[in-house]
Amino acid sequence: MHLVITGGAGFLGVRLARTLLQRGTLALAGAAPQPITRLTLVDRAAPPVDLTADARVQVVTGDLNELLTPDAHGTTRAVPADAQAVVHLAAAVSGECEADFDLGLRSNLDATRALLQACRRLGTPPVFVFSSSLAVFGHTLEQPLPAVIEDDTLPTPQNSYGIQKFMCEQLVADCTRKGFVRGRSVRLMTVSVRPGKPNAAASSFLSGMVREPLAGRRAVCPVPPDTKVALSSPARTVEGLVRALEASDADWGPRTALNLPAVATTAGEMAAALARVAGDDVAARIDWVPDAAITRIIASWPAAMNARRAARLGLQADASYDDIIRDHLRENPLALPELSSP
Repeated sequence: MHLVITGGAGFLGVRLARTLLQRGTLALAGAAPQPITRLTLVDRAAPPVDLTADARVQVVTGDLNELLTPDAHGTTRAVPADAQAVVHLAAAVSGECEADFDLGLRSNLDATRALLQACRRLGTPPVFVFSSSLAVFGHTLEQPLPAVIEDDTLPTPQNSYGIQKFMCEQLVADCTRKGFVRGRSVRLMTVSVRPGKPNAAASSFLSGMVREPLAGRRAVCPVPPDTKVALSSPARTVEGLVRALEASDADWGPRTALNLPAVATTAGEMAAALARVAGDDVAARIDWVPDAAITRIIASWPAAMNARRAARLGLQADASYDDIIRDHLRENPLALPELSSP
């Protein structure tokens, strides 16, 4: 079996690739498990050495839009002719899209459309997992969000990133209706705790306010403590992507996007969880410095999700944010120097 992951050198792409390679087999779209013989990772940069050293991994680097330009035979470097599934993770993030409208359109809408066209040219519809976002939901005084988001809640995005993700959901749904792909759009929650460096997402601080204090550094939280957020650990997020690959068409259900489960919490409760797990001194490294622009974006996103469709697929939210922090420390044993030193 041959699978393609765009954004394959990014945090989620790398984690998904490692998970699939470790499993070794995949029951694609409800079929019998088959060996994963090839994994094509597409990104601007190369993935870590452990992935490039795996004989099953092929790396394709470059600008995704350019890699999706068909040659004289109609094939592209990003989607080989024998690809049976594509997981589309590559995207410009929320802060980038709000700062640069054209970048967001090119990286998100244009690239997704080109990727779907490349899949269409294969002739045999691949499973197409699209990573959408809870940012498709947005609160306004004129059209307030319900207290709890259901699977059939009308998306009302309030920033360019959310609008682009919703447009792509509709493209995936229509290409599925036409039989070009077997589409599964998965709305990811904000992933926390992400290891590594911060990115340009408006929600980046929701990892930084835990990751940086654990590493002995100060972090800024730009939203008030009572700001409500919906979070998912990296493990639960990747679990949702794998389940989207494996669900049969009947189990997946309608062509509309599926909301992944989330932990509903607040920025203040996150800081309290950090204090419980790592100590008050660690939590004291958070500086509460308001940023009106980030607060406006984050406050427009929902915090409570009733993910019934995901539950029917066996997906559940993390038990608590305390557990998410403990998982982060277990997976990154050097994250807390005070506890890691001999």
